[in-house]
Amino acid sequence: MWNLDQPALVLLSAPLRSTVIGNIVAEILLFAIWLVPPVVIYSAAFASGAGTVLPALAIPFVAVLLLITAVPIGFVAGTWARHLLTVYEPIARYRTPVIVLLAVAYFGSIATGWFDTVASFLFDLVGDGPLGWFGHVVFLGIPTIDPDPIAVIGALVGTAILIPVAVAIGIVSARIHWYADPARIQDDSEPAAAGEGTDRLSGFLDRGLSKPVRTMTVTTIRRTKRSPIRLAYAAYPLFGMLFFAQEIIEAGTVPSYIAVLLCLYVVWGTGVLFALNPLGDFGRALPAVMTSSVAGKTAVRSRLIASALVGVPLAIVVSLSVGIISPLSLEETAILAAGTILGAIVAPALAVGVGSAFPRFGSVSITSNKEAVMPSKLAFLVYSAGIILPTIAAVVLYTDAAPVAAQIATALIAALPELEFTITGDQLTLAAWAVLIAGIVAPPVGYRYAVEQFDWYRID
Repeated sequence: MWNLDQPALVLLSAPLRSTVIGNIVAEILLFAIWLVPPVVIYSAAFASGAGTVLPALAIPFVAVLLLITAVPIGFVAGTWARHLLTVYEPIARYRTPVIVLLAVAYFGSIATGWFDTVASFLFDLVGDGPLGWFGHVVFLGIPTIDPDPIAVIGALVGTAILIPVAVAIGIVSARIHWYADPARIQDDSEPAAAGEGTDRLSGFLDRGLSKPVRTMTVTTIRRTKRSPIRLAYAAYPLFGMLFFAQEIIEAGTVPSYIAVLLCLYVVWGTGVLFALNPLGDFGRALPAVMTSSVAGKTAVRSRLIASALVGVPLAIVVSLSVGIISPLSLEETAILAAGTILGAIVAPALAVGVGSAFPRFGSVSITSNKEAVMPSKLAFLVYSAGIILPTIAAVVLYTDAAPVAAQIATALIAALPELEFTITGDQLTLAAWAVLIAGIVAPPVGYRYAVEQFDWYRID
């Protein structure tokens, strides 16, 4: 709400005061659409159980009271937060690391249980203060609880005073932020530094690579570095690892299965970095690339090399680190490292084939005001299955777990109605070999398919 879609047009066509109030009212209505109906339903159910209509009146009233108070305050807080991140140069220059650190701290606190501790402390701290007065307004609708009249009056009077004060501060804050120039986070030395980094990478790739492949590899990495929001989807699986953080902290080590999952994530992530949408990633430059002399092998190989440059070092570090920390033996750690490194090399070939089969050319919304071209959902699903299923098959064959897995599968099938089917260990072993062989064959096939798709692609 503190960021206008078309600020120049809005601020020219409407007074600042009207724009601020319009934004606040729009946000109140937006939240009220999904907040008020369930509150009314639950309060009506509570009133029915209590045998009085008062809760059905008091609870929605307090919800609306909180909403019209919180949104103006949130407008002020959001405006200044964005001002610091986009205008105040010392913070704006490093806003990406700052946001990453805040996100890590937030999700880390949830994973470690600190969030609940801090929330409980704050609840006890502010419960008897002005924020707790709204609870006494709710008590007006509960016959068995006597509210504090002073707290009720304080909540009502405080709201009546706080709303216009917050709106007035919001107008001043919006005037400062909306009419301010964005921070210049690049100076004259940064382009030269970027050029030096590109020259070093190009010089490293000069050994054994042709100039077209080297140029497109550097361009691929540079475009992604300039717009890292395009890789936001690659971090999604990391949120699932938060559920294991508490177990890791309590055990003081990384369980073996988590070590395998982390290495599997590295393999999966290597493929999605640059290769899962090879055609759509060109964006507006796609017609120019297709009408140039760039061959399919050059375009595809450049993405595979870019992926390997990032994924292979990461695979080495992660696999060896978690292997040593986990209970895995040295032999098992070596196998895990070798498999992770090999996977980081071949996964982009699978990804580039899947991405060529299911491309996406349009951008999607990442945040409320950020858009990026991301791989299609079908490409995500097919590619993920192409990584996960052969991995499961390899684990089943390596651990000789086919008989146990067959028993589990048979039990699950028996639980389904009107199905009687028995899976033997030999059948599951044969299926695992078939899936593993398909997973081995898929990357070179995907690479060849991507090359042909690029060479034969025509823009309508």
